[in-house]
Formats: sequence, C-alpha cells, structure tokens
Amino acid sequence: MAQSEPRPAGDRLFTFHPRIVALMAGGMGLSLIAVFGVIWFRLSPEDQATFSWFQRITLLAFFGAVLWILYRMSTLRVTAYPDRLRVRNVFKSYTLRWSEITALRFRPGDAWLQLFDADDNRLGILAVQAAEGARASRAAKELAAVARDHGAGPRPRPEN
Repeated sequence: MAQSEPRPAGDRLFTFHPRIVALMAGGMGLSLIAVFGVIWFRLSPEDQATFSWFQRITLLAFFGAVLWILYRMSTLRVTAYPDRLRVRNVFKSYTLRWSEITALRFRPGDAWLQLFDADDNRLGILAVQAAEGARASRAAKELAAVARDHGAGPRPRPEN
C-alpha cells in the first residue's frame, strides 16, 4: 500500500466519518474522566498516600491509553482524493492509489465497509459502519462511485 505526501484539503473528493461512534467515544471519554476524577478526589489523603508513584504512573498510563483509543475511535474517517484513498482506522491509517483498489463491499449484515486491494487483501473501513444506517449506505455507494470514476476496479488476471 503506497504512501504519499499530504495535500491541501481543497482537493478532497469525498470525506466520511461516523457520528455515532464519535459521540459514543466522546461520551465514554468524558464519563471516564469524571468517574476517575470523582473516585480519586473522594479518597482521603491517607488513602491517596497508600498509592506508590509506580502505581500512580501505571494508572495514569492505563487511563491515557484508554483515552487515546477513544480519541482514535472518534476520529475514524475515509477521504477520497483525485489520486488516492486515505483510510484512518483505530490503530492504523492507510493510503492506497486508486489502481490498487479492486472492490468496495458493504453488504447487508456487514459491520463496516470492506475494501479489497490488488493482492486480494481485505481492509475494513471502520468509518463506514452499519450502525450509521442509511447514512453509511449512502456513503458506501458514493465512495464506490468515486472509486470507479478514478480507476478502481477488478484487474484482468493473467491466464496460466
């Protein structure tokens, strides 16, 4: 999967990010901050003092990791440019040239849009999720149309 340099936002053909996941992740993040804050400040100074620095740092690291994952969930997106498709999932981002994409599928019952590359690898595009309902279906159709218009599609296989 090819990497390319970022371009200005003006040449974006299509961008989609899920609202429901962003709202859920934001709500969970705020709830987590509130609950941990209340618990910590409700502890007496004597109880707070029983936590070693190592334990405090471990709790903060865990807390930070959970908040980072929630942040990444809230920033899922798929963006189409004239020469490439950019997919931002939770743990990894991908950039593919249109010629590397052979299919986009979002069938009934699928949790999210699936992209197939020229090597028949499947990549889940988490930004287009079934939880978004008709909005996700429209986005999948629109993205498929953009992909077709820019050269994505099945490639002829050499015969043996």
